[in-house]
Amino acid sequence: MSSTRRTLRRRVLTLLVAGFAATVTALGIATPAFAISHSDAASQLRAAGVPWTSSGGCSDRNNPTCTSFEGIRQATITGIITFKRASGCAITITAGTETGHASGTYSHWNGYKVDFGLNTCAQNYISAAYTYVGYISGWGYQYRAPSGNLYTREGNHWDVLYYTCGC
Repeated sequence: MSSTRRTLRRRVLTLLVAGFAATVTALGIATPAFAISHSDAASQLRAAGVPWTSSGGCSDRNNPTCTSFEGIRQATITGIITFKRASGCAITITAGTETGHASGTYSHWNGYKVDFGLNTCAQNYISAAYTYVGYISGWGYQYRAPSGNLYTREGNHWDVLYYTCGC
C-alpha cells in the first residue's frame, strides 16, 4: 500500500473519531467510561482536601440520607476540586449521586451534580467571578461560570451542575 493511501486512511479515521467524539460531547451523552466508582471519587476528593458529609453516615447510592459518588462523572469530581483550588475556599460536599434528587439528563443520579454547603468565602467568590443568571423560581439564585457550569444557591446549599471539569 502506498504511503499516500495510508496517510489518507489515517486522516479519514481521525476525522471519523473526532466527529464521533464531538457528537457525543455536543449531545451530552455520558458513557460508562466517564463514570467512576465511589471509592475512586472519594480517594481523589480526600487527596484534594475536599471533605463530604452524609446525614445518614453512609454511602449507599439507593438511600437518600447517604452521600454517594457511585457513578459520578470524572469531570464533576475534577470540577469541584478545581473550584476549591481556584476559590481558595473550604468546601464540604453534602450530596452526590444518591437517590432523592430531581431526575433528568444533567442530574445528581447521572453524575453531573454535587451539592456543597454554604459559606461566605464561596458566596463571595461565586458572586464576584461568575455571571449572575437570575432567580430561578423553585430553585434559587443561579450563576454561570465561564466554563458554562451552573452554581445555584438553593436555600442551605449550592447545587452545582458540572458540564465540564473547569470551575
